[in-house]
Amino acid sequence: MSIVVNLDLVMVKKKMSSTELANRLGITMSNLSILKNNKAKAIRFSTLNEICKALDCQPGDILEYIEDADAEEDSGEVD
Repeated sequence: MSIVVNLDLVMVKKKMSSTELANRLGITMSNLSILKNNKAKAIRFSTLNEICKALDCQPGDILEYIEDADAEEDSGEVD
């Protein structure tokens, strides 16, 4: 997937544990783990909003676009 979730990095920078963030967000540790480990297929804007509020950050601090290597090979473009 081209979207990478850097939630774990932001949590380290903000010195917040998974337990504390899950409690602030009102989500299970399991769901938070899915987000942190890039296993999520989607995220609600309301959840992203609450994460940003709890961690005092911007959505771009958490979400990052990285082009897939496969996409470059399949494009047929030559450098």
